[in-house]
Amino acid sequence: MFHRREYRNRPEYWDGVRDQVSVAMGIGAWGLMTGVAMVQSGLSALEAVLMTLIVYAGSAQLAAVPMIAAGAPLWVILAAAFCVNLRFVVFSAHLRPYLMHLPRWERLIKGYITGDLSYVFFARRFPHPGANAEELAQQQAYLMGNCAVNYVAWMGASLVGIALANAIPVAWGLGFAGILALLGVLCSLASSKLRFVSAGVAGAAAVAAWALPLKLNILVAIASAVAICLVLEKFRPEAQGPGAHHA
Repeated sequence: MFHRREYRNRPEYWDGVRDQVSVAMGIGAWGLMTGVAMVQSGLSALEAVLMTLIVYAGSAQLAAVPMIAAGAPLWVILAAAFCVNLRFVVFSAHLRPYLMHLPRWERLIKGYITGDLSYVFFARRFPHPGANAEELAQQQAYLMGNCAVNYVAWMGASLVGIALANAIPVAWGLGFAGILALLGVLCSLASSKLRFVSAGVAGAAAVAAWALPLKLNILVAIASAVAICLVLEKFRPEAQGPGAHHA
């Protein structure tokens, strides 16, 4: 097991840092706007700080804050946050082979600090788990370098947003910079026809189901993309056996 200092001594750690720095400005803008939105929605500065430090999930925070301000039942708030963050179940399932050799407490910590873009960068660089302890250590070093920048950028900007909530108008739309950062990484990952189709289906489904309450359009988008990928995979020629090309 490698400790934080040993991670930093590996070149992969700094590779992860450099990759995440490329989108840190967008993450910071998103975090800044989330901090502002929490306070301007009625939370006290202390409540906003605690929510930022404990939840560490921008989309869930933005979904929950208006419901908290409106006095929605706790189960509704939890259901909305669950639906918004359902994608992390998929992330966790994919990362399981990379992390199962670690103690449970370390897996929990790494699961907590791994964000969307950290997962995306990691999955793109390491499509397969390491075959031995050295390769696994290299992968962990990269993930930790990536997550460190993501955590600092998000937390720092969110706390600044909370502190300056009354001076930064929500109308600035700074969160759009975070969306642009996500779109940039998404486009770079659309490297196959199947991924391109799944991204298009997810986007179309999210827009079509926009009127659903509790951000359920995100759940519809995920389910639609998974369903279409399963169907397309089933009917791909290589999945049908040697004689598929002659069908």
